[in-house]
Amino acid sequence: MTDKDKNNKDKKNISEEINTEATSDEAVTEVEATSDETVQEKNEKKLDDINSGLKLPFIIGKKIGMSQIFSNEGIVIPVTIVKAGPCHVTQLKTLTNDGYSAVQLAYLDKKKKKTNKSLIGHFEKAGIPSKKYLKEFKYLHIDEIELGSEININQYVVGDLVNVTGITKGKGFAGHMKRHNFSGGRASHGKNSVMRKAGSVGAGTDPGKVWKGTRMAGRMGNDKLTTKNIKVVRLDENKNLIFLKGAIPGSNNKIVYLNKSK
Repeated sequence: MTDKDKNNKDKKNISEEINTEATSDEAVTEVEATSDETVQEKNEKKLDDINSGLKLPFIIGKKIGMSQIFSNEGIVIPVTIVKAGPCHVTQLKTLTNDGYSAVQLAYLDKKKKKTNKSLIGHFEKAGIPSKKYLKEFKYLHIDEIELGSEININQYVVGDLVNVTGITKGKGFAGHMKRHNFSGGRASHGKNSVMRKAGSVGAGTDPGKVWKGTRMAGRMGNDKLTTKNIKVVRLDENKNLIFLKGAIPGSNNKIVYLNKSK
């Protein structure tokens, strides 16, 4: 073999190696691009899953009861479990038509035969079955809401502060000591049968009446009450359960209304 042929062969081998390296580089680049696209698609899908469903600051739920959970540090946290949602948007009130902006939510299914005709038409307009509870929440940004949209607890995250509104437990007729935490009368020094009496409720001649709102015996409880700034400590989206730190108004299995604190 001559020196010229040997040089040509070396050049040919070098060019083949360069082409091979270029091909492998293209393959690696193509694989990296494909992997980047896959990661991007996964991220977009995850974002879509997170953003799926309409997110509003309020929801209707049912109080399940109280329990306790343990933090990672071993601290016991008393919690109230609320089963919230799914709720549906049944009406949108606008400033033009109604004088204020609000969203009406419906919660818990109800038999159609137990619903009157006007409500049946109201629910059919929203494209949902008959519901048991309706509640209106004031809300300004109603342009982004569609009638019949579903509301779930994915609008909340652990650490959110919510205001919970409910009806307190009814205690029946109660005296002033139990109802208003009065101390009662003296139990010694000649006092007789005044230990649980209300005492004076007003002057005689002037004003000659008992003022309205004077704290006396009467019906206790069964009042609308809002407890503010309750912390969300855990969420179970599969079962629509929200774990709230501390106590909330109402007895078990009663309806409560949650709204994010401003």
